[in-house]
Amino acid sequence: MNTVRSPRKPPQRTCIGCRKQDDQPGLLRLAIAPDGLGAVVVDLRRRSPGRGAWLHPDSACMALALKRRAFNRAFRGKVDSRAVESYFSARTTVQPESGSEN
Repeated sequence: MNTVRSPRKPPQRTCIGCRKQDDQPGLLRLAIAPDGLGAVVVDLRRRSPGRGAWLHPDSACMALALKRRAFNRAFRGKVDSRAVESYFSARTTVQPESGSEN
């Protein structure tokens, strides 16, 4: 018996910023830091325990999430999103170009 399986579609998640659904691999997973102080961190390994939230890796979605107070709603309580904000600011910082000028 030969059965052909169709390729699996990746799970869909909703961005807490823009509220659009997207494939899970295209989103950042956010979680509460394990220290228990209520800080939200980017879960790069996607393995932190507990409730998670998803955000597009785009500064516009980050700004929308802050404006809408989506972090508190997603984690069902008051949380500190400064670590996620620093992650985005570090990613958008302009790096000097390497190499020679023409």
